[in-house]
Amino acid sequence: MIKLSSVIITFNEERNIGRCIESLAGIADEIVVVDSGSTDKTEAICRSLGVKYIHHTFEGYGEQKNFGTSNCSFDYILSLDADEALSSELKESISALKNNWDKDGYSFNRLTNYCGKWIHHCGWYPDSKLRLFKKNKAKWSESKLHEKLILNDPENCESIKGDLLHYSYFSIEEHIKQVNKYTEIASKDDFKDGKRSSIIMILFAPVIRFIRDYFFLLGFLDGYYGFIICRISAHASFIKYAKLYELQKTKNKH
Repeated sequence: MIKLSSVIITFNEERNIGRCIESLAGIADEIVVVDSGSTDKTEAICRSLGVKYIHHTFEGYGEQKNFGTSNCSFDYILSLDADEALSSELKESISALKNNWDKDGYSFNRLTNYCGKWIHHCGWYPDSKLRLFKKNKAKWSESKLHEKLILNDPENCESIKGDLLHYSYFSIEEHIKQVNKYTEIASKDDFKDGKRSSIIMILFAPVIRFIRDYFFLLGFLDGYYGFIICRISAHASFIKYAKLYELQKTKNKH
């Protein structure tokens, strides 16, 4: 049977971290938490649960996860975010793998809880995540947003049963605040990559996004919160392209 290390990155996650760590019971032989300066009870909770706790200045999501992986004792890695937890079915799948591991990486679906409701549409599910891998066969992209695990051999991967449970936002206000943070990063990354915005994109990209998520991706089946998610996603598209347009205007002035 292989030994499995689990890596969790944190920042002020007192509300979630206990659930995440406890879901790893009987699965992870080592739990490494990489914290970027929490000021709440995150550290106290982690230490009370006996994990390996490391402070590391935040440089980007990919960088944090690569740092965590480099501090693992074992060659087989399960990467989680603090607001995630393993479902019973996923735990069973991973447990079986520990006795019969033959791929470089394994993926599984992520199911998101939004304000107390599980979301099965809106483009949020199935949300396949590659999180289980052999240490020397993969590396996280060094992106400040939307980091991705890249396998040396992308074909040597398999999907397993069970959902990764994602406890995303506890309120609509939290979601809106996060939109402002993420669009700030995304617009700057897009600008750096040479992407550009326009008045046409600012006007129509949000409309297209809403129609896609709410109608074509069946967001309406998730009821009230399905509508809220699709509406905020459309708004996020508007904000990102507006911020990108402002960056262009600022550059042109110089």
